[in-house]
Amino acid sequence: MTVLAKYQRLEAEAIWRPDPEDQRRDVIVSIGDATLTIGAPNGTAISHWSLPAIERRNSGQRPALYTPGADTPETLEIADDEMIDAIEAVLKAIHGKPGPTGRLRALLIALPVLAVVLAAAMWLPGAITRYTASLVPEGARAEIGTRLRDEVRRLTGAPCADASGLRALEKLQTRLFPSGGTRLVVLPSALAETAHIPDGTILIGHRLVEDHESPEVLAGYLLAEDMRRRATDPLKRILADAGLGSALRLLTTGRLDDEGLRRHAERLVASRPQPLPAKRLIAAFEAAGVPGSAYAYAIDFSGERTKPLIDASQSGAPSAPLLGDGDWIALQGICES
Repeated sequence: MTVLAKYQRLEAEAIWRPDPEDQRRDVIVSIGDATLTIGAPNGTAISHWSLPAIERRNSGQRPALYTPGADTPETLEIADDEMIDAIEAVLKAIHGKPGPTGRLRALLIALPVLAVVLAAAMWLPGAITRYTASLVPEGARAEIGTRLRDEVRRLTGAPCADASGLRALEKLQTRLFPSGGTRLVVLPSALAETAHIPDGTILIGHRLVEDHESPEVLAGYLLAEDMRRRATDPLKRILADAGLGSALRLLTTGRLDDEGLRRHAERLVASRPQPLPAKRLIAAFEAAGVPGSAYAYAIDFSGERTKPLIDASQSGAPSAPLLGDGDWIALQGICES
């Protein structure tokens, strides 16, 4: 599309909000091949919106308010006139209405049929993935988790295993997840923050242990990762990354192929966790008895984007230390053996 190529290098500042209850966030938006990319000022991608699905909520007004589709809470406010004009031009080109004459009339008749076929093609892989994940028993999930850990290990190296550090990590694990079913593992390289796999393991990048002065920052990342794994079945994410063929093989043979696991492991290690709504984070920190301010400042040192979490932490009752000083020092040296 000529009009799309014209604007592909255009960038502008904007204000993004993932949910009406969340803090407004300064971002950089740019137009890609088929998406509107929303990124942090440091260049990290936050969200991708499909251009054909974008809707404007305040037609003719400035700043323009966009949403990635109907009935979605996510919003993007843009004041830059050039970017607004560019988005409107792209949307007009996508949704233009030429007169239905000649061959075009036949095309318009065929379009609904094509739309149904495309919708089925888009819906079917997700439906198969969800159905397959729902049928996998706990034993098979544990086996997939073990194999996935091996693939992650190939990328990151063996988990950190200093004896005193492991004892301290187990204390933190018991403190944050007293009901069991969770295993914490610190990795020596590659992983920047946290990730999780189907057997109950939460993976931790070594910098979260080594670069902070107190365990409250690490605890915050762990509680946030626990929220993500509760929100979405990790096996669904594996199958989505592995592809439809891998999902069908798991459904028919009971085994996930190595290539599918390898593909997911690479994406798992390279990606950063998605941000979570402040309201849900506050509830999780309060339930665990963990102050959220240290985690909030680790995410945003200015505290502007995480102010609700900081305010909630200051208004709560003082909590007992997560680890003693000796245990925290031992945990910080877990990768030194």
